[in-house]
Amino acid sequence: SVAFSPDGKRLASASYDKTVKVWDGQSGQELLSFKEHKDYVNSVAFSPNGQRLASGSGDSLNSDSPGEVKVWNAESGQELLSLKGHAGRIHSVSFSPDGKRLASASDDKMVKIWDAQTGQEMLSLKGTGQGIAFSPDGRRLAAGVEDAKQKIYDATPQPEKP
Repeated sequence: SVAFSPDGKRLASASYDKTVKVWDGQSGQELLSFKEHKDYVNSVAFSPNGQRLASGSGDSLNSDSPGEVKVWNAESGQELLSLKGHAGRIHSVSFSPDGKRLASASDDKMVKIWDAQTGQEMLSLKGTGQGIAFSPDGRRLAAGVEDAKQKIYDATPQPEKP
C-alpha cells in the first residue's frame, strides 16, 4: 500500500518487511522508517491535515497473530497510538475527512471505527473490507468486499441509550 500526503510532498509505503517508510514525493529520498510493527504492514493512510499517518498490519498465514493499527506523528515518526481489537490481519485503514475517526478493516470480518485522538473504539461493524473509504461528509463508510461487491455502513456513532 502507498499513500500521498494531502500536500503531495511525501509518500508513505507499507511493506512485508514490517516497516512503514515515508519518502520525499519529489526526490524519492527516504525521510523516515517506522519499525515497530510485528507483522507485515498492509495499509497506510495520511490524516487529512497530513500530520498523522496510520498503518495496519497482520499476517494472514499465522492465525495466532492479531492485526494491529498504529498511528504515527508523520513528521517525527513517533508512535502515538497502538490500536488492538482485531483478531485478523488488517487490510485497510482510512481517516475520516475531518481526521477525528480512523476506520480499519480486517480478516476477522469486522470493520472498526476508532477515535483517532484517543484510540477508543467507537463502532464495530460486522462485515469484511478489503478496502475502505469514508464518504466526503464522513457519515458513511464504503467497504469493498468479496465477489466485487461493496457494502455501505453508517459511520456515525450512535449515542448511548440510558
